[in-house]
Amino acid sequence: MTYKQTLEYLYAQLPMYHRVGMAAYKPNLDNILALCGLLDEPQHSFRSIHVTGTNGKGSVSHMLASILQVAGYHTGLYTSPHLKDFRERIRVDGKMIHKGYVSFFVRKYREQFEIIQPSFFELTAGMAFDYFRDRQVEVAVVEAGLGGRLDSTNIIHPLVSVITNVSYDHMQFLGNTLEKIAYEKAGIIKPGIPVVIGETQEDIRHVFQEKAAACRSEILYADQHFRAERFILQGRDNSSRSIDIFLDGTMYLPRLISPLAGMYQRKNILTVMEVCETLRNQGLELPPPVIRCGIKDVVKNTGLAGRWQILQRNPLTICDTGHNEGGLREVLAQIATTPHNHLHFVFGAVNDKRLDPIFAMLPRDATYYFCKPDIPRGLDAAELQKIAHEAGLHGICYSSVRHALDAAQRAAANHDLVFVGGSTFVVAEAF
Repeated sequence: MTYKQTLEYLYAQLPMYHRVGMAAYKPNLDNILALCGLLDEPQHSFRSIHVTGTNGKGSVSHMLASILQVAGYHTGLYTSPHLKDFRERIRVDGKMIHKGYVSFFVRKYREQFEIIQPSFFELTAGMAFDYFRDRQVEVAVVEAGLGGRLDSTNIIHPLVSVITNVSYDHMQFLGNTLEKIAYEKAGIIKPGIPVVIGETQEDIRHVFQEKAAACRSEILYADQHFRAERFILQGRDNSSRSIDIFLDGTMYLPRLISPLAGMYQRKNILTVMEVCETLRNQGLELPPPVIRCGIKDVVKNTGLAGRWQILQRNPLTICDTGHNEGGLREVLAQIATTPHNHLHFVFGAVNDKRLDPIFAMLPRDATYYFCKPDIPRGLDAAELQKIAHEAGLHGICYSSVRHALDAAQRAAANHDLVFVGGSTFVVAEAF
C-alpha cells in the first residue's frame, strides 16, 4: 500500500468531519478507547499538554511545542485540520510524520479498523499517539478537535489542561449557548491536573470554577497574571510584532518578538506564558530566554501557517483561518487597522455554519468574491451569494477559491487589500 493509496483509503473509508460534517461525529469515546487498546495504550507513554478552546488553540499548541523544542525536549505535536498535507497533523520536533509510517500503520491494522470502524479523526489521533511512542517523545502537545469532553483526544492524562476561550461554533454538537459550549470544553479538566484558562469570560467563568472544584484542580487565568503592552508591528512588511509582557505588574519579557502579526495573538501569547509557568512549577526547564526563542521561531520550528499570513504583497493579500464569530471579530478588527483604500474579500463557508451573526459584522463597503471550498460540506457559492446579498453584502460568486482569488487580485488597485477567509478550507485552497 503506497502513501497515495493509504490517503485514498483514509479519505474514502473513514468519515471525516471537515468533509461531511455531523455524520462523522461520534458522541462517545468508545472507538478511540478500543483503538488505543488495540495499540497497547500508546497515549500513556509520554507526558502531554491538552489544549482546547473555540479560538487560538492551534496557535497556542504550536507556540508551546516550539518552546518545548527549544528547551531540548523531544516534542510531539498533534493538531487539526491540515491545510495542505495530511501529515501536518502529526509532528515530532517540527517534522511531519513519515509517509512510510502512515502507510505502515494503516496496512498493519486495516483489518481491525474495519471491525472498530473509527472515524478519520479517531484513527488519526490513535496514529499520532502510536507515532509519539515509537519516536520516544518526551512531551506532546495535543490539540482537541471538537469540544473536549467527548473529543477523541480526551483519553490522555496531561501535565496541564488548557482552555483558550469560548465562542459560538459547532453548536449542533456542543450546544447553542456559551454555557453549554463551556461545559463541553471543561470536560478536559481532570482530577488533580491544573487547568489554564486563557481568557476570563465572566458569564461562563462559573462553569470552569465548578468543574475545577469538583476535580480539586488548580485553576489559573492567564489574563489575570500576565499583561501585554506595546503590541507594535515590526519589519518592512509588518510581518511580525514586538510585545512587552508583564507578570503581576512586573516586566517579564520586554520586546518579545512574535512572527504571528495578528493582534489577537496577544491573548494566545498570554495563555502560553501561563502554561509555561505551570509547567515550570512541575519541573520542566522553561526559562524566559527559551520562551522568547520558542515564540520568535514558532513558524520555523513547527510550520504554523494561515494566521494573518501574507500571501502576496502587490496587491497586499492576507489570509486567516478565523472562521467563527469570535475569530472573525478579531480578524475584522485587524483589517480595520490595516491601511487600505478598498477591501476585496474572498469568502467561502461550510453548509452548517450559522451565517447571520457573521454577515451582521462583515463590512458593507467591501467587494465580496463568493466561493465554495472544495469539500462536500462546502456551501454552494450561489447560495452563499444569495444569503449575503439579503444581508446587504454585495459581490459575485465564482466556481472555485482559485478563480475568486484571481479575480480579487486582478480587481485590486495598488493600495487595496485582498483578504481570504470565512473558512479554514478556503484558506487551505488559497495556499
